[in-house]
Amino acid sequence: MRLDIDVHLHYTMSNPTDLLLQIEAADLADQKVISRQMLTDPVDHFIRVTAEDGLGERAWLRCDDALRCNYTAQVLVDRPRLDLAPLGAVPPHLLPGDTVRYLMPSRYCPSDEFQTFVASEFGGLQGGALIKAMRDWLNHTLGYVPGVSGPQTTALDTFVQRQGVCRDFAHLMVCFARAAAIPARFVSVYAPDVTPQDFHAVAEVYLDGTWHLVDATGMAPADTIARIGVGMDAAEVSFLTSYGPIGFLAQTVNVTAHHD
Repeated sequence: MRLDIDVHLHYTMSNPTDLLLQIEAADLADQKVISRQMLTDPVDHFIRVTAEDGLGERAWLRCDDALRCNYTAQVLVDRPRLDLAPLGAVPPHLLPGDTVRYLMPSRYCPSDEFQTFVASEFGGLQGGALIKAMRDWLNHTLGYVPGVSGPQTTALDTFVQRQGVCRDFAHLMVCFARAAAIPARFVSVYAPDVTPQDFHAVAEVYLDGTWHLVDATGMAPADTIARIGVGMDAAEVSFLTSYGPIGFLAQTVNVTAHHD
């Protein structure tokens, strides 16, 4: 599947401001970037740096009064849509070192608060069957309601409110998995069937010795996703981080799938 990605950002600022931008699809074994172009108005500084876990890149910019950014890309996604149920969990003491941090609680994912709930709600299940049951529980229990959560909403808030957007679904999925001693990380992605079109967020869990994408909203099957970046939670994978006040003017994201 080929994804055509088209992103437009327009923000304003009153003083010179440093910005950390992460909107470019990563070039990986299961998603090859065929072409990409990121254009901005003249800026004082622009340099790409490696993102979390070496997956993808971020860009440092310093802008005087405005950021206008146009990003287009074509990405060939070559990833199967697997049934998670037969996949086994890796015992914690056998986990690779670079996965261990994804067992820990984080700012938006207080996974230690969910251990009792996970044990009582999903007791008896293991590995991929457990992850599948968690995903289905979230999909059936939470309402997808734009505007009900904000930048400070944690997974615990979402669990109580029983509603949120993709970011909130992903945070809870990450929490549930970590509470069951399965490494899980937050993933920013592009996907064609997201409604309304925007940057999307899913979880990724470590089963059978590798990472597997899981979208509890049900809008983005694994074989339609292009990853942008990964992290402990949304704080590490924000598409735009500003080190100073900025104002929003416009933003559009369009992702189109072509089944060549």
